[in-house]
Formats: sequence, structure tokens, C-alpha cells
Amino acid sequence: MTNFSDDHFLQVIPIDAKTQLIKEGEIAQKLFFIKKGCLRVWFNNNGIEVTTQFFFEGEAATSLESFLNKEASLFTIEALEPCEIAILNKSDYDTLMANDPAFADWFYQTALQKLLLHTKRLLSFIKNKPMERYQELISQQPELFQRVPQRYTASYLGITPISLSRIRNRK
Repeated sequence: MTNFSDDHFLQVIPIDAKTQLIKEGEIAQKLFFIKKGCLRVWFNNNGIEVTTQFFFEGEAATSLESFLNKEASLFTIEALEPCEIAILNKSDYDTLMANDPAFADWFYQTALQKLLLHTKRLLSFIKNKPMERYQELISQQPELFQRVPQRYTASYLGITPISLSRIRNRK
């Protein structure tokens, strides 16, 4: 989570597993900081949920395009397990960006790191086979395999749960 000094802007709440924080098609009005738990980002592709991202403790999550541009979110963010999250409303975010240089720098650095991670992930999907994507994921985020159900991990890797099972059995 951030180190900015204005923690009074944050509301900390518990949420249950399966709670949807942002729904596809809605405009995101909040930025979430995960104190405990795991969030999943997914979108509906003709009735099939496609997982695109996971967020864990210490990370911030929102539908950034929606949050910044007041556009409909392209995806849903939901809790995979019981979580404790801190919520920053858009109006408080705007105040912090205008008045707290440390927060503005933190936000810029966080957004830049996410952009770099997404670029690497896109390249991995273009150039790597499923086994290579699996090996990258297990080396970079081994905890994901203990906390995330296999069907969501498979979707994140762009494969079916059966294919993921076959890949895991080859190891």
C-alpha cells in the first residue's frame, strides 16, 4: 500500500469472496488497496469468463481507464477470497493528485510498472507456447498456484483447465 500521509482518505472494509468491486460496463469510482486477500480481473467473452489479472496484498486495483476517463469498465474486479481492502474515492484521489506530490509520484510509478508488466504479458502471449507461459508464471508468481483456483489460472494463461492439468502433469 502507499505511504502517503493522508490515510484519513481511506476507508478500510472487509469483503467476502465473490464480491464484485467493479462490474463490467460500470464506471469505476474507487481505487482499492489490498491489505489482505486476492482480487481477480475478468471480462465476459460470449458467456465465457476470461481472467486477465490478479491482485494480491500490497497492490492497488481499479479499472484504470474507467477510473481516470469516466468510461464504462471493460472488465469486472471481484474478490477470490475474503479480503480486507482500503478504498479511495475518485474525489479524494483527485485531491491527493493535486496536493500530495508523494502520492502523485507513487501513482505514476505504480501505473508505469503495471504498463511494463502488461507489455511483457502481451509479448509472452504472442511469442510463447502455453508451457512457456506456465513456466514463466510459476517462476514469477508461485504463490498464485496455491491461492487461485485452477480454472482461473488456466484462463489467465489462455488455455483450458484440461490443458493446464496436462502441462502440470508433464512437470
